Amino acid sequence: MKARVAVLAGDGIGPEVIAEGVRCLEAVAARFGHVFELRALPFGGAAIDSHADPLPPKTLEGCLEADAVLLGAIGGPKWASPDAPLRPEAGLLKLRKALGTYANLRPVRVDPSLADASTLKPEVVAGVDLVFVRELTGGIYFGEKRRDAASATDVCTYTVAEIERIVRVAAQLAQARRARLTSIDKSNVLETSRLWRAVAARVVAEEFPRIALEHVLVDAAAMHLIRRPRDFDVLVTENMFGDILTDEASMLAGSLGLLPSASLGSGRRGIYEPIHGSAPDIAGRGIANPCGTILSVALLLRHSLGLDAEATVLEEAVAAALAAGARTPDLVSAPGRACSTREVGEAVLSRLRRPG
Repeated sequence: MKARVAVLAGDGIGPEVIAEGVRCLEAVAARFGHVFELRALPFGGAAIDSHADPLPPKTLEGCLEADAVLLGAIGGPKWASPDAPLRPEAGLLKLRKALGTYANLRPVRVDPSLADASTLKPEVVAGVDLVFVRELTGGIYFGEKRRDAASATDVCTYTVAEIERIVRVAAQLAQARRARLTSIDKSNVLETSRLWRAVAARVVAEEFPRIALEHVLVDAAAMHLIRRPRDFDVLVTENMFGDILTDEASMLAGSLGLLPSASLGSGRRGIYEPIHGSAPDIAGRGIANPCGTILSVALLLRHSLGLDAEATVLEEAVAAALAAGARTPDLVSAPGRACSTREVGEAVLSRLRRPG
């Protein structure tokens, strides 16, 4: 197959982890006889510095022409001033809107070899296999914003259509898994959540009658994710709640650096990125965990390119590398035993290159 992939390395550790993701994409192409055209484009803080725009027109054009977008991470103290005229995050929000990627999928699976990496007891996290579906283009992040010396306002708005489409994505995913869907809201306080709950209940009842739907308040969900994470299958929630809860859920697996994500819309093109940030405190040290990025490549292969077998092979290569002890410092408690970003990438590649 031939495919175009826009590669946005971004800021901080972004270029380091993206380098390993690109090497894995190239190895998949070589092993399975595909041709992937990889186009590096400026984005985020680096693009502010070079183009005075976090999402330069040529970058957006390249993403719209691509079959998928692979993204590292953006942001950092350099561009974080509250009064900064340009912020990297504005480019990301604009990119999501331009590509129509409204559904963010964040799978959380606890690798048996990493049960000791979580701060929770092994018996709590053993067997955890869940997927968050986060609404990505609505809510408080996209609402009207105002600020003056005396006050600030962020408006949260959701429409029926926005809720319907994200619940459908989550229900379809649950239908292919264990047929259990948890909808998370704050309906005891927020009008947007009351609408969310009513629409979610209607969509599932009318269109997915075999799905078992549970409604959980966001504060209770935060508690249950730590107390009984195995009880969850697919969880769907609004933009801000999903942003917060998925970072919490990453601790089930042991590290933010392990988790991938896919941002999808109505077509096959998506944005694929690890859920971690740019981590400027460790940028340039070669110790960032590339697994979240490499697993995001697997999601890219599966969802945008339709290469499920290739995605599975890549996921199995990551699992085998981790089981063999290829771990960056975020997964190692004893000093002196950690691998570098490059070494973990090489451990994955060595297994990926072996004939199946």
